[in-house]
Amino acid sequence: MTGTIDYNKPLLRIFAHFYRPHLKLFLADMVCASLISAVDLTFPMMTKFVMEKLLPGALYQFFFVMVILMVILYLLRMGFSYFVTYWGHSVGAYIEADMRKALFTRLQELPFSYYDNNRTGQIMSRVTTDLFEITELAHHGPEDLFISLLTLTGSLLLVSTIRWEMALILMALVPATIAAAVLSRHGLRQASRKVKERTAEIIASLESSISGARTSKAFANEVYEILKFKEGNEQYKNARKGYYKSMAAFHCRIDFMTHFLTVAVIAVAGFLIMRGAMSLPELIACNLFVAAFLQPVRRLQNFIEQFTTGMAGFGRFVEIMRMRPEITDKPDAIPLEQVKGRIEYQDVTFAYAVNAADTERYVFRNISLSIPAGTTLALVGPSGGGKTTLCHLLPRFYEIYQGRICIDGHDIRDVTLESLRRNIGIVQQEVFLFAGTIRENIAYGRIGASEAEIIEAAVQAEIHEDILQMPQGYDTMVGERGIKLSGGQKQRVSIARIFLKNPPVLILDEATSALDSATELKIQHALEALSKGRTTLVIAHRLSTIRNADHIMVIDNEGIRQQGRHEELLAAKGLYAELYAAQFGGTPGGAAYSLSRSGTAGL
Repeated sequence: MTGTIDYNKPLLRIFAHFYRPHLKLFLADMVCASLISAVDLTFPMMTKFVMEKLLPGALYQFFFVMVILMVILYLLRMGFSYFVTYWGHSVGAYIEADMRKALFTRLQELPFSYYDNNRTGQIMSRVTTDLFEITELAHHGPEDLFISLLTLTGSLLLVSTIRWEMALILMALVPATIAAAVLSRHGLRQASRKVKERTAEIIASLESSISGARTSKAFANEVYEILKFKEGNEQYKNARKGYYKSMAAFHCRIDFMTHFLTVAVIAVAGFLIMRGAMSLPELIACNLFVAAFLQPVRRLQNFIEQFTTGMAGFGRFVEIMRMRPEITDKPDAIPLEQVKGRIEYQDVTFAYAVNAADTERYVFRNISLSIPAGTTLALVGPSGGGKTTLCHLLPRFYEIYQGRICIDGHDIRDVTLESLRRNIGIVQQEVFLFAGTIRENIAYGRIGASEAEIIEAAVQAEIHEDILQMPQGYDTMVGERGIKLSGGQKQRVSIARIFLKNPPVLILDEATSALDSATELKIQHALEALSKGRTTLVIAHRLSTIRNADHIMVIDNEGIRQQGRHEELLAAKGLYAELYAAQFGGTPGGAAYSLSRSGTAGL
């Protein structure tokens, strides 16, 4: 649905677009609501007819027929009301689900930079709490507005047939009541939006505190976390109080106007009865119409409240939907197929915040390098030099500012994102596992893989035996972010995922630096097998792991400082030799394992 809606249009037109897939059900709901309104308008006229004609004329047989007819009408009204309550709310739920689906789809399309600048909890709030009132607005909004106008018009016309004076009072006071409601809308909307913003901050704080619970306990900072949350909770409470203050003023104004309307009708009707210009049945009928008249006024009151709260959330929804993905396929993008893995960076310049006047924001400028298919390039250097960023440009997690990156001669911007990323596998230092089973996490490498393929990938990653020793085997739950597994087990599950994906290009981003030596040795063979025959980019701080790479590139914040083989770089007495001396005291050796010339990784 995200591709069929122009989110640059006004909010109401965007909102109306979400009714299209459910238009038949929505129209049926509106018809039933109209019939409910018709029954409500019929009752006062039937009451007037009974009191003026049937009872004074002793037409008791017709009186009981009329009573039975009223019962039948209200039974029909009950059926219509059931349809409106059930299916009308269902339409609202469908629309809310469509919006949430569209929002989640857009979040999948947004680049890494969006997630770099927004907290997880705040994003979650956009998907959940911001759209909670949409169901009620989508259902009751059009219904309340349509039925209110229908009932108001019908009541006014019918009252005018009884006493034009009563109709005149209604015509004078109802617009003033509606105007009072509309004038209160702005303050209510602002207060509602502030509540949603504070709710997002509360969720973000809660998510951060829960995710970091082990850290806060390790530092004995539970009291600090409680105080920090208390501060955010206090801001949320104050925002809620501000909203309730606006809501109280809104309801009080409307309630006064509606009660004043009732008093005005009684006063004028009493004056007319005193003069003999109005009968008691007419007074009763007028009072019934006033009651029917007040119902749509209260509907409008509810509509304005729902509209302000619902549109506050919908406005925040549209803010994200109006964000254009920075990285998209060209209209003529082609699939990247039969990849051999020859990679070229040609005068590549990148900045996280592109600003031609601010050169300090550039990560690197005019980087050029060539990686033959099936070979291994190791990237080393101080932290912050752009090694990871350079690798993340290859699958287009970020868009380059200028230059070209090619795979097998194809500019990566000329191929589809799906095919590009399908051909690249990434093993990171910080492994992310989904809260599910080991089987599900391995199968994420290729959705729909068979059980035999999953097991084979686990065997290749040397995690199969560990899995069999677990109580539920492949059905073992890994916990939030894989917390129930050891660091080495999580890493090997991630490696199994890449084996299942089977990409021709591989990125190893500090894949073992966080592991102890014994666990590192266990993963060595899995990574060697994984890298065999693939073009491999290795980011490493442990120089022992890359001493036999086909090519080593030394990068710092000034760009590429050195290139060459391990022995060549040591002999050159540059930054690489300094880093090596810092790790090994200037003495070659101490390596637990290495990358072979053929490009196989022993990380």
